[in-house]
Amino acid sequence: MHAEAASLCSVPPGAAASRPAPVRDLTVRRALTGDAEAFAELYRSHAGRVYAICLRLEGDPARAEELTQDVFVRAWQRLGTFRGESAFGTWLHRLTVNVVLASRRSLWRRGRRFIGTDDPSRYEQVGEVRAGESLDLEQAIAGLPPGARTVFVPHRIEGYTHEEIATASGIAEGTSKAQLFRARRLLREALER
Repeated sequence: MHAEAASLCSVPPGAAASRPAPVRDLTVRRALTGDAEAFAELYRSHAGRVYAICLRLEGDPARAEELTQDVFVRAWQRLGTFRGESAFGTWLHRLTVNVVLASRRSLWRRGRRFIGTDDPSRYEQVGEVRAGESLDLEQAIAGLPPGARTVFVPHRIEGYTHEEIATASGIAEGTSKAQLFRARRLLREALER
């Protein structure tokens, strides 16, 4: 487990001493009592999937690694809110998408939302592929502009509604729908090449 997650307090905030019984996974139950080794086991079990979601949403391996750490720090902080109504992996998956979308919203608020350019076609380009190289769906998704990717992955792959995406990312619902339309068009064009 990375230092950030290991150095957190010994008992997750909000962890109840007497939890209802629905949490069946013994490792999760141990983590809920503040067992750092149990949380380390959860980290090892789920880090790959969390990283894959972050990478799919961000398209940048270094940024995905940072976000993976952020997710697990947030998971430790919010572990007490896990009620066991779904599998821990499902809860963590939703938390991951929310952390990535919140991070994106934060970047947008810092003025990185729009990149000025005199060439409007720059916004329509999907990553270049050398002749003879095959382009699969993952590459095409990674090549989408950030706004289109931020909507496409949660909506089409993770099942979020436009309302949920709009709320989580701080955009209008209509913007979410427009970005999804754009993402589909760009993916279709990329995959037809």
